[in-house]
Amino acid sequence: MTPYIRIQQAPFDAGSIIEDTGRSTPKTGAVAAFVGRMRDINVGNEIAQMTLEHYPGMTERAIEGICQEASERWDLLDIRVVHRTGTIKPLDTIVLVAVASAHRQNAFLACEFIMDFLKTRAPFWKKETTEDGTEHWVESRTSDDLAAERWHERTSSGLRR
Repeated sequence: MTPYIRIQQAPFDAGSIIEDTGRSTPKTGAVAAFVGRMRDINVGNEIAQMTLEHYPGMTERAIEGICQEASERWDLLDIRVVHRTGTIKPLDTIVLVAVASAHRQNAFLACEFIMDFLKTRAPFWKKETTEDGTEHWVESRTSDDLAAERWHERTSSGLRR
């Protein structure tokens, strides 16, 4: 299985991508998805917009590696990851992770795993602009690191191959 990975500036229709996830095989019994949207507030600051940057080629390879690791942990039939870059406004969809498998537990766990590692391993840089025009780069969060770290301890969680 080759994951469907897209990094793009244009908005996307998360619903249609989720609907297509796993459609290539009748073995699909479950599809789990995460859709991330931009909040209008971060660490107490009202955010007017965010600019997401990435390093083309490197970002896609990092996401492929994350998807490969998920495929090695769980029996998966399809993985789709779409991530926007460029200028994002509050309530805009930023990211979609959709995973298909024969069983729901595999789909749920793999979707969560991929999202946790997108936050910590994928090379994206975020710059927020507040309502008054102040810009600042977003630092990594300890909570994201802890979420990813727990997967190192969960070697037997969920259904396996």
